[in-house]
Amino acid sequence: MTTKPQGRVLIVAGSDSGGGAGIQADIKTVSALGGYAMTAITAVTVQNTLGVTGVHAVPPEIVRAQIEAVISDLGADTWKLGMLGSADHVRAVMEAWYAVGDGAPVVLDPVMIAKGGASLLADDAVAVIRDELMPIAAIVTPNAPEAEALTGVEVRDLDGQINAAEILVEQLGAWSALVKGGHIAGETIRDVLLTREGYRVFENPRIDTRATHGTGCTLASAIAAYNAQGEPLESSVEKARAYLMEAIRRAPGFGRGHGPLGHNWPCKSSS
Repeated sequence: MTTKPQGRVLIVAGSDSGGGAGIQADIKTVSALGGYAMTAITAVTVQNTLGVTGVHAVPPEIVRAQIEAVISDLGADTWKLGMLGSADHVRAVMEAWYAVGDGAPVVLDPVMIAKGGASLLADDAVAVIRDELMPIAAIVTPNAPEAEALTGVEVRDLDGQINAAEILVEQLGAWSALVKGGHIAGETIRDVLLTREGYRVFENPRIDTRATHGTGCTLASAIAAYNAQGEPLESSVEKARAYLMEAIRRAPGFGRGHGPLGHNWPCKSSS
């Protein structure tokens, strides 16, 4: 028996004290797009737009307990996975999905490095994500460095993105992959989407701005929000990219480093 999607997104990720990325960006995004955000927090970080200066991990068993508490009462239409931190955390989340996930689609954003360069994923966790978590992902959304770490191939141009996407889907088992091109130099940003049905390349002019903190979290959460409300994955990606571009354009200009996005622009537009 299937139920009509209700827009419920369970977000499993770390907290960003600066509000620009992580759980905070996820909640803002899902809420702005009309979904209902729930969370299982994996870590508390000390950060602002200038960088991450501290990380305090939440015990894996508490992460799983948060997930099970949410699912047992509220349910979830789509899961969004962000910063997981360690191999034990990855396995705890994966085990929870198998136990209570009821087959809900998983949007996997393999967060590895913060915008300022701080590591957010232990080395041993990369292999667990690649070998064990990837097969439950409805879509995985790595940037170029993350795609390189997961696949072992260079991702420096469009051909590299396509090659990485093929490995993620055809060899590692994800149902689909969106290999993002924001880290690849050039005036045009290209994101490559590969599903079991074929390729699609999205393009947009690069926006000259320092407001790029939390772009990956925001995009993945937007995909999850649309998908949780019944949009197919490809359509969810298309709409999520449009939402992200406008959020970048409407950034509030806060902070002295990589600034946050204007997540609530749809709310302002409709008010």
